[in-house]
Amino acid sequence: MFHFKQFSVADEKCGMKVGTDGTIHGAWAPVPEGKARILDIGTGSGLMALMFAQRCPEAMITGVDIDAGAAEQAAENFAASPWSDRLRVIHTPVQLLEEEEFDLVASNPPYFVDSLKNPDAARLKARHTDTLSFGALVGHSARRAREGGIVSYVLPIEAEQPVLHLAAENGLTPIHITRVHTRNTKPAKRVMIAMKKGPCSTPCVIDTLCLMDDNGQPRSEQYKALCREFYL
Repeated sequence: MFHFKQFSVADEKCGMKVGTDGTIHGAWAPVPEGKARILDIGTGSGLMALMFAQRCPEAMITGVDIDAGAAEQAAENFAASPWSDRLRVIHTPVQLLEEEEFDLVASNPPYFVDSLKNPDAARLKARHTDTLSFGALVGHSARRAREGGIVSYVLPIEAEQPVLHLAAENGLTPIHITRVHTRNTKPAKRVMIAMKKGPCSTPCVIDTLCLMDDNGQPRSEQYKALCREFYL
């Protein structure tokens, strides 16, 4: 069980556990104001959905996951949270989700495309793109986002250019790109990309996030500032 300031997350039924990728993206993704609708694709334990519920006090959040254990876990975590009336989980592939439009579509998607497959079936499903390719993810995200809405991902750095190319093909315009480094001296391992459905008149913001400080402390001041409202 992982305890945050306003909620807790159990993940023993999930193929992929609570981790840094989902936490930083849940804190970073541009969130809508007011009575918005948010979709979390591949919600897993429901971590990002719960973070969005905390950040958006009027939003209705839907988490979808193809894995039955993960969907069950997310439902339990949602029910135990202060925002159970605004959170729901649907056990389905996003491809079969009923047609709805959302103000924010977010995902910490499967991404080990070419790596050796893990023998654990749930973990494999959670981390490989066999059941949801990047092309399908971007296409379905664009279809689910309303005009002017936001699509936001956390990805391996190698996926940045392919996903941006797919985004352009699907009418998504990048508005913020943050490349994530473990240390300043190391190359980026992850990238967070936020895109607007439709044109955008302002230039895309490109910056970096370093998770560890120069002395090797596990959380840099930048990291702590990003997640201040969540970490104990």
